[in-house]
Amino acid sequence: MLCRWGILAAHSRGSAIKATRRCAKAAPIWACSSTSICPAVSTTPSRHVATAASGDPLYNFAIRHITKGLGRITEGLMVKGNGSYVLYEDGRKFLDFTCGIGVTNLGHCHPKVSAAAANQCMNLVHSQCSIALHEPYARLIEKLLPKMPHPSLDSFFFWNSGSEAVEASLKMARVFTGRQNIITMQGAYHGRTFGAMAVTKSKTIYSQGVAPLMPGVFSIPFPFWHQQSVSPSTDTSVLVDQSLYQLELLLAQQSAPQDTAAIIIEPVLGEGGYVPAPPKFLQGLRKICDKHDIMLIIDEVQSGFGRTGKFFAIEYSGVKPDILVMAKGLANGFPLSGIVSRKKLTDKLNPGSMGGTYAGNVVSCAAAVAVADAFQEENILENVQDRSREIFEYLNTLKSDSTLAPYILDVRGAGLMVAVEFASPSGHGAAFDPVTTSSCPKDVASRVAKKCIEKGMIILTTSVYEVVRFIPPLNITTEDLRKGCQIFGEAVREVIREG
Repeated sequence: MLCRWGILAAHSRGSAIKATRRCAKAAPIWACSSTSICPAVSTTPSRHVATAASGDPLYNFAIRHITKGLGRITEGLMVKGNGSYVLYEDGRKFLDFTCGIGVTNLGHCHPKVSAAAANQCMNLVHSQCSIALHEPYARLIEKLLPKMPHPSLDSFFFWNSGSEAVEASLKMARVFTGRQNIITMQGAYHGRTFGAMAVTKSKTIYSQGVAPLMPGVFSIPFPFWHQQSVSPSTDTSVLVDQSLYQLELLLAQQSAPQDTAAIIIEPVLGEGGYVPAPPKFLQGLRKICDKHDIMLIIDEVQSGFGRTGKFFAIEYSGVKPDILVMAKGLANGFPLSGIVSRKKLTDKLNPGSMGGTYAGNVVSCAAAVAVADAFQEENILENVQDRSREIFEYLNTLKSDSTLAPYILDVRGAGLMVAVEFASPSGHGAAFDPVTTSSCPKDVASRVAKKCIEKGMIILTTSVYEVVRFIPPLNITTEDLRKGCQIFGEAVREVIREG
């Protein structure tokens, strides 16, 4: 079947991409499938590792001494990145459809960002936030303030990682309200530090064996057909109403509104399967939060900074966050996160109650200023929207292919935060899941991801379901996007043929 690019969807190149030492330079649309919620390889990648006979003594030494708690999907030392590609020490070159899990959104080693960081390193490397304010910190606020999804978001604090930013948001919510309880979503991922781990409900691996977790955390079903054990074709309004009903019950039965500090949500569920939150659901949460003076925390760690085709994914709903959390793409690979709220609220914080040795590092802030400039100068959002149309067209062409249709359940996401879910013959709650398909091959998602790596493209799975996620650079070219889609299509067909 021909797709828009004139590629035979059934075509298979057969052989893997040849290794080369030369790095090639790489130069939404709110989308959904006909069967998914519409308004549109994992961070625990132990199931498959692309092997290469690495003779590098440093690599072998490191593997012996790095904690087993870290997993990885490739072997060998990654030594260089350029645009949409990464290079390993043994000469293997990969098209990178992970961006370091949504971090290097402008591609690896973006020249403007890298230059800004290098220049800053020659002037000031560290200025601890409790000692002095540095210029890049102030410049970054100047750049980000006009980008905020609501004008009330005018008070900033920069930290290092997404998990830390979530921790700060929980701490702030408790101080702002004088309450203790937090409501989160089933399938949510917010981090692996202690408070963030408590509000993470995507996989048990993150908190297994470390209970008791932070108390006062409750969860409700996200409006996702899997979580409500209904057909993928279930109307969005039905899913939303059911989730809001469960929230009302929770407030009546488990956590009284006067004890509830915040509701925290990702506008696009990340580790839960790349599921966009319907605008009606977000608007319903806002209404309930306003009624009971509960803080609404919007976690844009993965979905922010253009990933969905808007600067922030929450913009699709028009909902005002009380606290906005951001990280990952903020500094394109330099460790930096941000927590933004209203000055009226943050003025309740005592000086010294927030901080950290490396919080708002000067080099990372300088890089983030350059990221903001690049978004404006290089028309990044326009590219996301154009490439989004192309990737959804290609993936939906695969889904409509009669030879693949029984095995592809869903194509969903927004912008360039995209997922394909495959059917499964078993798995979590299979006996109660209406989409369980006994004739489907096992472990399709991880097998497809492994084949993609063997063919020269790094890609990730996500969630407890059979889901492959696409996180390409936001400035990816049509040619590189096409190449990645071809590799994916070949991998899918091979796995299905193998059974």
